[in-house]
Amino acid sequence: MNTAEQTLLLLKTRGAQTAQALADTLHLTSMGVRRQLEAAEEKGLVSHVDTAGKVGRPVRLWQLTELGHARFPDRHAALTVDLIAQVRTLFGESAIDRLIDAREAASETAYRAAVDPGAPLPQRAAALALMRDAEGYMAEAQVEPDGSVLLVENHCPICAAARSCQNFCRSELDVFRRVLGPDVRVERVEHQLAGARRCAYRIEAIS
Repeated sequence: MNTAEQTLLLLKTRGAQTAQALADTLHLTSMGVRRQLEAAEEKGLVSHVDTAGKVGRPVRLWQLTELGHARFPDRHAALTVDLIAQVRTLFGESAIDRLIDAREAASETAYRAAVDPGAPLPQRAAALALMRDAEGYMAEAQVEPDGSVLLVENHCPICAAARSCQNFCRSELDVFRRVLGPDVRVERVEHQLAGARRCAYRIEAIS
């Protein structure tokens, strides 16, 4: 992966960043990273916003544009949306519900095989994150100071399908709750379809 691709990946997984922060992560000079960002901006992949800094100097934050986000795979987005529309037209909304139910069942079976319901909560969340990451969600599990776990998904490879039919998202949340066990609470706290940069789920033990 070249420097340009690494820069876009960092903006995808970490959100808005300064050129200096990116340079520190990539072990490059801020000038070199700034050139990469300016080149990406000319292609419409990134944009910047200047905000007030601690000492009054503006701080320039760089972020992905919609075109930049589109560089990351959305599994056959146009075809998926078209198929959903065709199924709706030919067989009605109930057929969409049956498709989602089938996908939900298959996902739950796969996740249950990977997640040990008797394991500590962080281990369960990490196993689920590993499965989701393999599916293209750029997922990771972050243990919070209060003992809860934040399951973060930096990318949604089925975003186009979810926009066309939001029951896909409802389905995923229900599966997480069942797979992680009745002794935990799962709440979606960030949602790409609501305008957030990523999807995130807070997972905590029920006392």
